[in-house]
Amino acid sequence: MKKILIIGANGAIGRMVAQKLLAQGKPVVAMIRNTDQQSYFTELGAEVVIADLEGDFRHAFTGCEKVVFTAGSGPKTGADKTLLVDLWAASRSVDYAKTFNIRQFVMVSARGAADPDLGPVSIKPYNVAKRFADQYLLDSGIPCTILRPGRLLNEQATHRFTTLRPAEPENQVITREDTADAIVYCLNHPSTIGEVAELYQGELPLSAVLTV
Repeated sequence: MKKILIIGANGAIGRMVAQKLLAQGKPVVAMIRNTDQQSYFTELGAEVVIADLEGDFRHAFTGCEKVVFTAGSGPKTGADKTLLVDLWAASRSVDYAKTFNIRQFVMVSARGAADPDLGPVSIKPYNVAKRFADQYLLDSGIPCTILRPGRLLNEQATHRFTTLRPAEPENQVITREDTADAIVYCLNHPSTIGEVAELYQGELPLSAVLTV
């Protein structure tokens, strides 16, 4: 069985995706930057590859057929890291995916990527980076799914979704676990390939809001 590569595996969403896929018996490759993060994933049963998003990480794709990109520069970094991780590393992931004939690429983007001009100025560089990385993936011809979750919460999963942006900004939210569930759903349902969907807490199950 070909493997699923998780780029950004040590983030909260990445860890949840790894857990959920391994629980389903799917072989997972967790791409991490530091060896001190390795024991968590080996104990779960994942294969681990050490690689740096700011270096050459093409070796991480060996033997994989699907890829999840859920890495991010984080809110505490400057525009330089946003450029290097959210734009450049994401774009290079697309290039590597093309080289390795990846069958499905799930990109975790952001709701602000739809139109960076509408979001807060403070995170506009992040949203611009996400917007152009998304477009680069769409133009690549790689079978892909792009998920644009709202503001992420650490609360318990609701298992209820909408892809329609709520009018009130305070309601444009989704839990990290619900986001992880959506990623796994897309990986298990190739019919979601071609979707570019915002994700928020709503009233419907994933099967009703994403293409099946």
